[in-house]
Amino acid sequence: MSRELLIAEIEKLYSTDGKNPESESYVERFLELLDIGEIRAAEPDPSCPSGWRVNEWVKKGILFAFRIGKLIKMGNGWNDQFYDKHTLPIKDIAIENQIRVVPGGTAIRRGAYISRGIVIMPPSYVNVGSFVDEGTMLDSHSLVGSCAQIGKRVHVSAATQIGGVLEPVGAMPVIIEDEVMLGGNCGIYEGAVVKRRAVIGAGTIITGSTPVYDLVNKKIYRKEKGQPLIVPEGAVVVPGSRKSSINSEFAATNGISLYTPIIVKYRDEKTDAATVLEEGLR
Repeated sequence: MSRELLIAEIEKLYSTDGKNPESESYVERFLELLDIGEIRAAEPDPSCPSGWRVNEWVKKGILFAFRIGKLIKMGNGWNDQFYDKHTLPIKDIAIENQIRVVPGGTAIRRGAYISRGIVIMPPSYVNVGSFVDEGTMLDSHSLVGSCAQIGKRVHVSAATQIGGVLEPVGAMPVIIEDEVMLGGNCGIYEGAVVKRRAVIGAGTIITGSTPVYDLVNKKIYRKEKGQPLIVPEGAVVVPGSRKSSINSEFAATNGISLYTPIIVKYRDEKTDAATVLEEGLR
């Protein structure tokens, strides 16, 4: 089945109630292609200001897979049973995939692409539609939300949450480009784009609606109309605060400030040495 035919069928099925007898065969092929990374919810596109293009039809296909799925019991034992849509079971991984999943509560949903050389520490969860490229590590208690796109050699530290953006279908999912370092207990949400080699310090929260203050270049990065919040390449971002412009007199009187992420420097040799990934762990 060609990509063009699959797109046309998914678009047509999405506008129906899902009772077409052939719908499951199209969804099956669609999920197979998601599984192997042949199709993606978002993909690089130099013609877009953010460098990324959303594939709405892929998000529609995922939503349709939920729509036609029947709730069933899965698993084999008391400690291995769960209940989910029959169209979206746990992803089947073979030793040939060269993906290291350490035991202890990790789950990867079908329709998530996991490349070779990935290491996943327990417990972690990777949702449908996400794309995790080669050499990346997902540390303990990490979450990769639906349709999130993660590049090569990214380190997702413990307790870091990468939010999912499945709806609306035209919304940009969270994008983490190559060689990004995400410190422990970070949160990246609302379709933010973190460009390559950026370092997000421990405890930093980045959302589409939170401005990022660049102390180096004296700039403020915000989500613009039709464009996501973009964290620049090589930026080193840490948690900070700023004066409140809301009821500023009251805020000043009571010493109230607002949280904001701050770029304190750009990546250099010292940063590289502090964030180097140990290949032996992979």
